[in-house]
Amino acid sequence: MNQFEQYRRRFIGGALAATGAVMAPGVMLMQVAHSRAPEEGVSSKHRWGLLIDSSKCATGCNDCVTACNTENGLSGETGLQDPQWIRKIELTNNNTGATHSLPMMCQHCEHPPCVDVCPTGASFKRADGIVLVDRHICIGCRYCMMACPYKARSLVHEDLNDTQLAHMPRGKGCVESCTLCMHKVDRGDGTTACAEACPEKAIVFGDLNDPSCEIAQRLATYASKEVRADLGLNTGVRYTGI
Repeated sequence: MNQFEQYRRRFIGGALAATGAVMAPGVMLMQVAHSRAPEEGVSSKHRWGLLIDSSKCATGCNDCVTACNTENGLSGETGLQDPQWIRKIELTNNNTGATHSLPMMCQHCEHPPCVDVCPTGASFKRADGIVLVDRHICIGCRYCMMACPYKARSLVHEDLNDTQLAHMPRGKGCVESCTLCMHKVDRGDGTTACAEACPEKAIVFGDLNDPSCEIAQRLATYASKEVRADLGLNTGVRYTGI
């Protein structure tokens, strides 16, 4: 048993002892942690993802970032304590000097490190590949933030009053990140806010497992890359032009 697993077990044991007096008899912490509402329509036959063409992504364009902020009730500020679910980054080829601008968000890994290190089970991956945070059991320890190689997660530091949206409840002290617009996926919109907003159609959303879907066809036709493919995470977000 490694050191982290030992800590995890001690943490859960301590949490059980601390909550035993206030929880109903027979209800265990881990039962609560995993008793999420039934995911109707969520199936492993789907794997939702994004394909981003960096050759179409213009430096200085932040339409995808703005759309994400609006859709999810984020402030749009860029201070250290303001959550950002998408950020624009600039990549430079040291040999040629060529630069690429691209959006970076949660990569919705098949093997997400954030899920592996979460001591309460708050970080989890749905059957359809979307990686999420259960805010009811997130304790804000930020282990997932440290484990994410894409720096894609943020902690909510401030009280949220005027920015709350019914489809995307948020809370102080919780970690959060891109949800692939889960609410839009679940109601059948077939797209995300960032993909809708991109003026150059550089972002394509779809089902990676469906051969008839545009994203799957493009991935089968054109060379694409994962960011940090060396980690073997099999990300749900792929890039072309980098």
